[in-house]
Amino acid sequence: MGILNLSFSLLLLLSALQLVSAQLATDPNEVSALNKIIDHWDLGNQLSLTIDPCTPNVTWASTTANPSVICDCAGITCHITHLKIYALDILGEIPRELFELKELIDLNLGQNVLSGPIPAEIGQLSKLQYLSLGINNLTGPVPPEIGNLSKLLSLSFGSNQFSGPLPMELGKLTTLQELYLDSSGVTGPIPQELANLKSLNTLWASDNLFTGQLPEFLGTFAELKDLRLEGTLFEGPIPSNFGALVKLDILRVGDLGEEDSSLGFLENLTSLSTLSLRNCRVSGKIPEQIGKFAKLQYLDLSFNKLTGQIPNSFQEFTVLQFLYLGDNNLSGELPTNIITPKLIALDVSFNPMSGNLPLNFVRTGFSMNVLGTSINGNGLPDRGGFGLLNCLQGDAKCSNQIPALSSFSIKCGGTSQTSASGIEYDDDSETLGAASFYKSSRWAVSSTGNFVFNSNGPQYIASTDSQITETLESELYKTARLSPSSLRYFGLDLMNGKYIVELHFAEITMEDDTSSWKGLGRRIFDVYIQGERVLQDFNIQKEAGGSKRALIKTFETNVSNTIMNIHFMWAGKGTCCIPLQGTYGPLVSAINVRQVPGAGNSANRGRKRVGRIVGISLGCAAAVVIVSSVFYLWWIKDDAPGHMRVHTDIPKK
Repeated sequence: MGILNLSFSLLLLLSALQLVSAQLATDPNEVSALNKIIDHWDLGNQLSLTIDPCTPNVTWASTTANPSVICDCAGITCHITHLKIYALDILGEIPRELFELKELIDLNLGQNVLSGPIPAEIGQLSKLQYLSLGINNLTGPVPPEIGNLSKLLSLSFGSNQFSGPLPMELGKLTTLQELYLDSSGVTGPIPQELANLKSLNTLWASDNLFTGQLPEFLGTFAELKDLRLEGTLFEGPIPSNFGALVKLDILRVGDLGEEDSSLGFLENLTSLSTLSLRNCRVSGKIPEQIGKFAKLQYLDLSFNKLTGQIPNSFQEFTVLQFLYLGDNNLSGELPTNIITPKLIALDVSFNPMSGNLPLNFVRTGFSMNVLGTSINGNGLPDRGGFGLLNCLQGDAKCSNQIPALSSFSIKCGGTSQTSASGIEYDDDSETLGAASFYKSSRWAVSSTGNFVFNSNGPQYIASTDSQITETLESELYKTARLSPSSLRYFGLDLMNGKYIVELHFAEITMEDDTSSWKGLGRRIFDVYIQGERVLQDFNIQKEAGGSKRALIKTFETNVSNTIMNIHFMWAGKGTCCIPLQGTYGPLVSAINVRQVPGAGNSANRGRKRVGRIVGISLGCAAAVVIVSSVFYLWWIKDDAPGHMRVHTDIPKK
């Protein structure tokens, strides 16, 4: 009898379990909403819901699936808690049905081509912990209703086309740990209310038109490990309370205006692995303490106002790989053992430094740039004639000979070729590293910088097999030299006078496919000629009307010391990672420079005539000198760099 009772009890239990299982179903409102979302974004081929979306063990229920739908069936009714539609090039606006999924914890719509505004209904998803809308084409203001998502741990809306300021309501997200808003299009000051985000450990805010002082309240975010603020309109100085951010692993601040900053705040930031304070108006000496940062792998203090000597403690780095100190006012000698065991690149270019090269500078995989210094270059590989170091510092000349050149042309990043019009472009296919320079017989090139987060390794020459449109010279644009930081070309031994500079561009690494997220990248950089900025926030793709389209920018300038300086510089702006990590920085296809006919400097013409004019009295000679001097002073005043002209041409077919 007992056995019969036990069997009957088990039968009842199994029946009950089957009944419960049969009753488990997804909230019908969520099923209806999900089906409408699938139809709206035309995802029927990737996510066909012929059965209940929360059915166990279906293919889309895995975190690795894409698209994926994950549910919580802890109760009688299942609810959709995770929705991922990532990098599938979905088009169109965000449908209102999405906000019927009120149990969502994780929503990932990143790397698509979503357009239009973020609907205000986003604030109804009050259980969200992770929201990713990065790398899309969303527009309008960032909705203040995002501030209602009080459980958010991670928020990403970078690489979009938003406008206007950040809403102050974001300051209500007090549990937020990660905030990615780089290249999002937002402007204005960062609201003071964001000082409440004390839990942040990651903040990416580069490439936005933020204004005002660099917020001091950032120095109170004690949990910060990764802070990136490059390519903004922030003014310095760097707040001294940044020294309290002792958990920082990555600190990248750049392109600050107005007041000078110092490095005093760094003393206790010993956890840093990446430190970049490029172009921040940093003045004063480099603290010895930095050399004792045992985890530091990347250090960039270039384009500042640093003085004094490089600290001897820099010989103590154990894991440092990249050291950039170029374009400062550093003096003295290089520490003898500055090339530490892990160092890959050393840049001290354009500093008034002297002395000898450090020990062990000839090493496989190591590159060094000492251009524009007074360092003794004996022992450097001479890849183009005489040594090229201090001749580009200040007003020094690169040759004692009378200048004889009136033009030069360079096929940047490629082999020599002759254009249809007969212009001979010199070979510029030399492999350059993360801190390198090279000299040909008529020009020199200097490149500094490293694509830090490029998993494919450094790429300093770009190439394509595609045809370049809007030109008869397609081959001229199929290769280009690029740089993650600074790329300079110098024309050497030029006769003084007025010159025409043609810069040839074609965007060959970024796509302009409007149907894919891979076409959403923006390359932005500045161009200087003879120290004057002639192009600011230059976007090849935008000006040419698309990718793989030729564009020529033409300028007039003057040479007064036999040297032409053309500088392409990244100022922290543009996207960093579309279509691949490390897709940013200046790019140039070719350079053609020629003297304006009949515009040579009178001094040059005078030197050519020396020894051929005889029998002229000293009085007449003095008169000629006076008249010539007056004419020359009038001429250079009229054609000073401030009178530089610029023309834009898309080459005719």
